[in-house]
Order: sequence, then C-alpha cells, then structure tokens
Amino acid sequence: MPRDISFAPRAATTLPAPATLIEAAYRDIRRDIVLGVHAAGEKLRVEHLKTRYAVSSGTLREALALLVSDSLVVSQGQRGFSVTPMSVDDLEDLSYVRSLVETEAARQSLARGNDEWEARLVSCFHCLSLAEERLGARTPEAYEEWERRNFEFHEALVSACASTRLLSLRSTLHLQAERYRKLSALEGPRPRDVHNEHQQIIDFALARDADKLVDVLQRHIRRPVDVILKSKLLADRHAATGEAA
Repeated sequence: MPRDISFAPRAATTLPAPATLIEAAYRDIRRDIVLGVHAAGEKLRVEHLKTRYAVSSGTLREALALLVSDSLVVSQGQRGFSVTPMSVDDLEDLSYVRSLVETEAARQSLARGNDEWEARLVSCFHCLSLAEERLGARTPEAYEEWERRNFEFHEALVSACASTRLLSLRSTLHLQAERYRKLSALEGPRPRDVHNEHQQIIDFALARDADKLVDVLQRHIRRPVDVILKSKLLADRHAATGEAA
C-alpha cells in the first residue's frame, strides 16, 4: 500500500493525524521538497532539519530513508542526504516509463471494472473538477488540493486492475513525477488545460474504449514534459541539475 502522501497544512482538520513522528516528519519534509522549499540537489543537513521539523536525529533519518524509497532524496553514505536532482533526461525517462505502466494498468482496469468501480471514478472526477476550478490561482494551497484529488482520480481509474505489482509501480512513478507536475502547473507560462484532458479520460473509461483512453493518457502524461521543455523551466534552475548557482 502506498503511504499517505497528503501534505495539506498541519492545521487542516480533514486529514488524519500521522501515526508516528516519523510519518509526520516524512510528510512535512516531502511537502517542502515538492513545493521547492528544499531545492533539487540541495544537501539536507540533519542538524538544521531536526530543528526545523522539531524531531530527533533518529526520527529524521528514518523519515529521510522513506524519502529515499520515494526517489525524492538521495543517500550519500557518510556524506548524508540530498534532494534528488531534477533534469530533462530524468523527466523524459520517467514520463516514458509512466506511460507504459499506466496505460497497461488502465487497459486491465477497463476490462474488469464493475458498477462500483464506475461510481468511484465518477466521484473522484467530481472532486477533481472542483479542485481544478481553483488551480488557476496558482497558489501552493490550490496545487496541493489538486494534486491530492488528481492522485485519487488516477488511482480510481486503474483500481480494477488485478496486478498488485503493476499498481504499486504505477503509484510509485506517479509520486516520483510530482515535482515535475508542480513545476508545470505552477510555473509554466499558462495553466494546463487539465480539466479537458481529465474529461476525455473519464469519458473514454466509462465508454470502455481502451484504445482512445490509452491515446489520451499518453498525451496527458506527456503534456508536462512539453510545457517544461518549451518554457525551459529546468534550464533556468541551476539547482535542478546540481550545478552551483
């Protein structure tokens, strides 16, 4: 099962309390990495972080180990930890593999989905549509809500797939792409027309048209790549490639 990756402000009452201090630290650090508080390539100093997040060194290291498994943090042995760099090559490779995995999971899900699957998908799409209406504000809060609803929608789409390994890999790749989605959604020259893409996805899914669904999913996954490349968003960030500013 994937970890709870929600990172809404800690004052929010809609989120369950983290089960452990490790999970709380994991969620807080993950949120800050995705939102760019800790830049790509930045060294994560334990002494500084344990003060910032009010946890012990041991708890912090456990949380960082979870982030290593998410590919958001790199362990450098005796040299400690750093935020995983972002690059065009990584973005291209990640999007390519995501497309292969997600489209296969979607095909299998369409073949097995029942009435309950359709109801869940429709419900998640409704919540996502509401979040998309607020995405134009380009605020961190609007993005966080959208990302959570987007995750739930894509999970619902493939939830009838019978392969647990395929679903686990799909979820992992989706989370690994989150920083790139954030870069595209908040810092691109204009907002993505995500609602129309998601509308097409649910329409083809409910019609059980697997070929058309796969086509729109491939374009949907590729769109952030094109936005980032066209806007040179990674090229403008020295930290994204690990270069000195």
